[in-house]
Amino acid sequence: MTGRLITFEGGDGAGKSTQTARLADYLDRLGIEVVCTREPGGTAEAEAIRSLLVAGEADWDPLTEAMLHYAARREHVEKRIAPALADGKWVLSDRFYDSTVAYQCCGQGLSRDDEAALRRLAIGELEPDLTLLLDIPVETGRARAQARRQSRYEAMNDALHRRVRAGFLEIARREPRRVAVIDAGQDPDSVAAAVRSIVAGRLGLP
Repeated sequence: MTGRLITFEGGDGAGKSTQTARLADYLDRLGIEVVCTREPGGTAEAEAIRSLLVAGEADWDPLTEAMLHYAARREHVEKRIAPALADGKWVLSDRFYDSTVAYQCCGQGLSRDDEAALRRLAIGELEPDLTLLLDIPVETGRARAQARRQSRYEAMNDALHRRVRAGFLEIARREPRRVAVIDAGQDPDSVAAAVRSIVAGRLGLP
């Protein structure tokens, strides 16, 4: 079987981790070997970089921050994603490069050209077979996120999170064949059903 890369994107509190796990269960029942992972992270080295980005209150320059994300992403792709795809496994990643575009470019003002150059250098032409954008109003996502310990990104102001949401939706408008938008304000079962329907329809599953 050909390996597939499916990514989950969206703002904080959208339910990406929950839906990644639920899709993995569905694919496992179909006999598909699945690798679940996350960004930043996914390998020991990338998780070390994650601790710099997600924890604490560091005030990174947007380009510096993007470079750290792409350093982690290269480790992730080279050591985990690419080998799994080569083995015919389906990789489900909680975030991928669309998050860098949404947060660093749309949210923090990084040049799109700089992001594109970093992407080419770090991961070449690799792109997801399917991206599931879990869309949720900023206020709803923030309320959900308050139930857990806030990360550095979750602690950023509402104005930035609104720009991030707009950035994700812009990506979906530009790339409708790759990116499917799902209303993540529904209950988790309804979101999971929508995810399964889209994955089955677009990737030819029963």
